[in-house]
Amino acid sequence: MRRARAVLALAFALFAGHAAAQQVAVGSKRFTESYVLGEVARQVLQDAGVPAVHKAGLGNTTVLEQALATGAIDLYPEYTGTIVRELLHRDEAAPSLEQLNAWLAPRGLKAAVPLGFNNSYALAMREDQAHRLGIATISDLARAGGTLRLGLSHEFLERADGWRALQRAYALPQQAGRGVDHGLAYEALANGQVDVVDAYTTDAQIARLQLRVLRDDRRFFPRYDAVLLMRAAVDERPLAAALTNRIDETTMQRLNARVEIDGRTFEQAAREFLAPSGAAEPSSARPGFIDRLLAPDLGRLLGEHLVLVFASLAIAIAIGVPLGIVAHRRPTLEGPVMAAVGVLQPIPSLALLAFLIALLGRIGFVPALVALAIYALLPIVRNTHAGLASLPPGQREAGLALGLRDGQVLRSIELPLALPTLFAGIKTAAVLNVGTATVATFIGAGGLGERIVAGLAVNDTSLMLAGAVPAALLALVLQAAFGLLERRLR
Repeated sequence: MRRARAVLALAFALFAGHAAAQQVAVGSKRFTESYVLGEVARQVLQDAGVPAVHKAGLGNTTVLEQALATGAIDLYPEYTGTIVRELLHRDEAAPSLEQLNAWLAPRGLKAAVPLGFNNSYALAMREDQAHRLGIATISDLARAGGTLRLGLSHEFLERADGWRALQRAYALPQQAGRGVDHGLAYEALANGQVDVVDAYTTDAQIARLQLRVLRDDRRFFPRYDAVLLMRAAVDERPLAAALTNRIDETTMQRLNARVEIDGRTFEQAAREFLAPSGAAEPSSARPGFIDRLLAPDLGRLLGEHLVLVFASLAIAIAIGVPLGIVAHRRPTLEGPVMAAVGVLQPIPSLALLAFLIALLGRIGFVPALVALAIYALLPIVRNTHAGLASLPPGQREAGLALGLRDGQVLRSIELPLALPTLFAGIKTAAVLNVGTATVATFIGAGGLGERIVAGLAVNDTSLMLAGAVPAALLALVLQAAFGLLERRLR
């Protein structure tokens, strides 16, 4: 237990040290353009002498809004249409930046640094299919009938300016079906698995796959002019001097293509754009799996992953072992305790993280740590109870008859004898948490999941594997290490 407390103290010290650093935190969403713009903003600040960090791939608009409100981030790239519809819940189509900031001021926010391009939502189809069916506008979809298969992103399905509102505005007969990650939807469209996807008009894949963007003939979508949404206290002058109206639609599409097609990292694409000459490096083959696997960030990501796993495991042991003992010693409490830890286990990880963000009022390390500790509870509580229940019933009475106190019997006889079963639960929890910890990336807690999420955003299989393979190997190493430790304890 002393070791567990030491690990937990170390984890919180690392987190506190990170949070205390005086630096501007730049956030971004889980798609290529947001990654690139977030990295551009970070590099501009760094070049101006302002310490900055990029918390990449934090999820959807709701998560970023919460991150701004709690100070977990200071700014992130956003679009005026999203600010109006999703954050402010207004219907105005194209308010001025001054009007937008008047609405944002009571929230302690401001929309600054107009980047110079409009990236609207759109629907897109394969050119050959659209030509064959005579579909050029969104209204034409209504006449095409309900047989067309849609591959819509999760956020587009839920947004106020997304699918449901669009379906009503155009009386579309198609059914949305399940959500698809934005990066994977293009691959599904190219392979003929879906017929229509939601797109951003600056997506690199539109030109690469020669897609037809359907005209919004009823002007449903508002303008989505790119800006930097930030906390009111942030000094935007370095960003404004370097980026105001500097990026047009063509430039943004080219930057997206440098990542998705040419295989550049987000950092490289941003640096090429900000280079004084503005010249891009010659295109080269997309980095392979080994290059991705052994990239310089491996040590950092692995360290973050291990801190999450072991700190959450320490919390789960500190709570789960006593709960297992209580469930064994107090038969009337066995049912409620087991039911409580059992009902927590099936909660989807993203749902639990969203709940904890709202409850704790922050994103990042702390809610991820709490979520992982919750998931580790069940095997530890259950195996502690099972190990104690498997002991001969007369052992405790014999110890008491010899003059030992109840606590001494527990510590000196029962727990040592139950240790193999208890330890198996701890091993199971540790291995499971290695995989579950990859989801923590969605709320900015870091770890190997960063590579998986970034790979999904750009549809880069080698990058996804560069995160998944170390996580799998880590699980195997932990399982072997716990096996050796278990044999030594026996």
